[in-house]
Amino acid sequence: MEEILQYVTTNYPTIARLTIEHLYLVSVSVGAAILSGVPIGILITKDKQLADAVLYVASVIITIPSVAMFGLMIPLLSLVDRGIGFWPAAIAIFLYSQLPIIRNTYTAINNIDPALREAAKGMGMSDWQRLARVEIPLAVPVIMAGVRMAVVMNIAVATIAVYIGAGGLGTIINEGITGTNSVKLIVGAVAVSLLAVIADYLFLFIQKLLTPKGLSGALP
Repeated sequence: MEEILQYVTTNYPTIARLTIEHLYLVSVSVGAAILSGVPIGILITKDKQLADAVLYVASVIITIPSVAMFGLMIPLLSLVDRGIGFWPAAIAIFLYSQLPIIRNTYTAINNIDPALREAAKGMGMSDWQRLARVEIPLAVPVIMAGVRMAVVMNIAVATIAVYIGAGGLGTIINEGITGTNSVKLIVGAVAVSLLAVIADYLFLFIQKLLTPKGLSGALP
């Protein structure tokens, strides 16, 4: 324990820098996934066959091992001189984030009580007004649960990104493995775990803020 505390104290600036790199990679990737996944999830509620196809493709993508996914990005992005570093890692994490976000958005919109839709129609709301004022606010808790899942999952996945030069907390873990240094390995693993826990609670807080008051009691 003493060695761990000494390592953290001595290398705090490096740990802080790698944590920021890690957060930046996950934030950009998952942020882009939210901007694309939520609209896709809403769109496919209109067509069951399209929904099945989109969800199937997203399910296949998430089953690809992270090392293989990062490896696939290298030759593809090498064509535009971006084969190593931030971009292949960001695109891989973006792809991994799609399933939980699309699936939860689709499920949330689909499970809204039809009576509420009819009531909104009866009030003279257009399809867009109904979506913005009724359906999306009611779907927020389930959508945010998907976002939370994507963030926590990809904080762990991002540790593998060190092998393609994307940096992050995986650097400490990799140094611990290659140098058989248990202190570095423990520090890196604990740092990633703490980051995931903090992110989960942060997004739970945001989820509660965005949830209509009448639904807040249903949150975990």
